[in-house]
Amino acid sequence: MAAWDLSVTVEDLGLDAPPVTISVASDLHIGGVILKLVEKTQIKQDWSDHALWWEQKQRWLLRTAWTLEKYGIHADAKLVFMPQHKPLRLGLPNGITLRLRVCFSNPVFQTVMGICRMLNIRHPEELSLLRPIEEKKKKKDKNLAPEIYDLTEVPLSSVSRPCLYNGMPAHFADSPEMEAIYKMLSVTQPPPAPEVIAKQYRPASVVDKAHINGRWLDSSRCLLQQGIQESDKLWLRFKYYATYDMDSKYDAVRLTQLYEQARWAILLEDIDCTEEEMMLFGALQYHISKVAQSEPQIMSNNPAMDDLDSALQSLEVKMEGEGSSASDLLENMTAPELTDYLKIFRPKRLTLKGYKQYWFKFQDTSISYFKSKEESIGEPIQMINLKGCEVAPDVNVAAQKFLIRLLIPAPEGMNEVYLRCENEQQYAQWMAGCRLASKGKTLADSSFQSEIQSIRSFLAMQKTNSSSSSANASEESINTHSLVSPRYHKKYKPKQLTPRILDAYQNVAQLSLTDALMRFLQIWQALPDFGLSYVVVRFKGSRKDEVLGIAPNRLIRIDLSVGDVVKTWRYNNMKQWNVNWDIRQMAIEFEGNVNIAFSCVTADCKIVHEFIGGYIFMSTRSREKSETLNEELFHKLTGGHEAL
Repeated sequence: MAAWDLSVTVEDLGLDAPPVTISVASDLHIGGVILKLVEKTQIKQDWSDHALWWEQKQRWLLRTAWTLEKYGIHADAKLVFMPQHKPLRLGLPNGITLRLRVCFSNPVFQTVMGICRMLNIRHPEELSLLRPIEEKKKKKDKNLAPEIYDLTEVPLSSVSRPCLYNGMPAHFADSPEMEAIYKMLSVTQPPPAPEVIAKQYRPASVVDKAHINGRWLDSSRCLLQQGIQESDKLWLRFKYYATYDMDSKYDAVRLTQLYEQARWAILLEDIDCTEEEMMLFGALQYHISKVAQSEPQIMSNNPAMDDLDSALQSLEVKMEGEGSSASDLLENMTAPELTDYLKIFRPKRLTLKGYKQYWFKFQDTSISYFKSKEESIGEPIQMINLKGCEVAPDVNVAAQKFLIRLLIPAPEGMNEVYLRCENEQQYAQWMAGCRLASKGKTLADSSFQSEIQSIRSFLAMQKTNSSSSSANASEESINTHSLVSPRYHKKYKPKQLTPRILDAYQNVAQLSLTDALMRFLQIWQALPDFGLSYVVVRFKGSRKDEVLGIAPNRLIRIDLSVGDVVKTWRYNNMKQWNVNWDIRQMAIEFEGNVNIAFSCVTADCKIVHEFIGGYIFMSTRSREKSETLNEELFHKLTGGHEAL
């Protein structure tokens, strides 16, 4: 074959250096091109991480056995020879910025896996990278550049789980400086100053929240293909709100970063909560920062002891199961049920009718209701099957309001039903029953009592102890404006907030650090809007923009003018979803011949496609397979035609 000249820019020679020209033939493979380049530069160094990047086509030439002809490369191709791993500035949920080497040539999904491996975060599939939001800068703040912690010297390992030394990855145990960085990753940050909170970007509406979701990077393409250059800044965040297998023994960094992301979501009013909940969040933050500063971080460094612990635990469970008497077994065979008078309300648009009282019966996984106790022998007015429904609490202990919000699956979407309980006792039992039934479990399930207990302890935390807190308030000075969102800075003076936060603090003061972090996350996960990622879309046939909320198990359609949820569709009723990439339109088919189609306004439809596919992928994980991540399945579900 005829020889021809190929010009290649070699990054290591510097920006101003002219391209290196080599003589090649079309049947020369990429490995041969690299060899010729290295010989021509005459630089003695390790070139193993280098590869060729094709500027015009925006792709890496990673198949070294492929020839120039097979790739379709001619003399006019602009090629750059550069390292695949380059430094990147990474903003973490806790506000710290790291500088580390990441892979610019693999799909972002693998790049995130590499970052999580380095930082000792399990289940990297729950996180992703997004372009940051620019902070409001004042002229006088010019000199205040945030400190960047450098991890570029850390060797890039291909091991799926880093080997731990004293509870931290070995590369963090090398020096006191590195150990200090790991401590910053795995220990919660003190509450931020009110002026720091005020400086952060705060979404003012659902549309603002939707714009943030347009910033996620595409998991199936590499950083360079998405215009990310060396030393650019990106954020690492939990993208999928489907936290799986959280274990405080192994997940110090993961637990801390998830807590920090939740805390900032609450402080920046990214998620709505009631005033009582805000005081409880404030009290938990205060307690967590207090305990984190005083409690030495005990890292587990003996895997053998951990295995022994879990073996003993499972043995204990087995022994408990075997020790049940004949009378217990008989009792379990007769299906238990709950019966009581409750009030029911079905919110429909423009209805002003209030709650009506009926006699309710809870059996298996269904609730039936009758006009009165006497009529409960006959046919019920309605029977509601709770399997697969959504259950959300709406509680205000001080106002004695105990509501259970149920979203019941129906072919055309979801039907909403509110149940009102009279007191805590009744609420704890019925709420526990509803939660179990939604997972397909009956009242006979062994976890029923523990579910009641956890609901009761949750309610106890919201109660106020007026006598004890006033004494404490004088002793402790707390910067309350660091613990609540700016809305409450305007509404209350710090001295009005202090007794209320200390009141709530009485109920959590006994919790250990891990329990307090877990409790904070549980309350966050119980908020009605938890886990919703918004995108502005236009439904086919509609003339106005609407909002699509993407949750771990459902899609919701929100009318922008009223802010009401118009429809809900669950993933488990979904038959298939497709994207028409030419007109960037998404079509989804649900059971019962329900079809929807929409185009995306504030985000690329690939982002929505990836969210839905990602959540379906999260639901396929199981304990047996938890060690290995099925990357191929993730790309199949999220990649679309571009990934294939």
